[in-house]
Amino acid sequence: MKVVIDTNVLVSGVFFGGLPAKVLEAWRDGSYDLVVSPEILDEYRRVGEELACRFPPASLGSFLGLLVTHAEIAEAPDLAEPVCSDPDDDKFFACAVAGRCELIVSGDRHLLEASGSHGVKVVTPRQLLDTVL
Repeated sequence: MKVVIDTNVLVSGVFFGGLPAKVLEAWRDGSYDLVVSPEILDEYRRVGEELACRFPPASLGSFLGLLVTHAEIAEAPDLAEPVCSDPDDDKFFACAVAGRCELIVSGDRHLLEASGSHGVKVVTPRQLLDTVL
């Protein structure tokens, strides 16, 4: 199964633990394949750098290196029509479509409301862990 992870889940998992960390552990353990796009990687880096400044010595650097090495990177052209009420979130659907993913994992209301668009379901970390995996 191929999955896209929203920035809030990735950053929460790396910096704060909890269910988002378990989602990342499931990827590390081979429970699903992670797909990212260059645009998503850029957002991960930007948000990670902002949080690293606020919470030193935490950093996303080593985790991003792992992502670049082990995740599938999909070139994801913009969608023909907007999907989310927050247009910045459309990149997650574009990546899911380009990478032929079944799921996006997110706690973001805008993404959750767009679930089902382009045949891609959006689930929360809990839903992924409790029902999908």
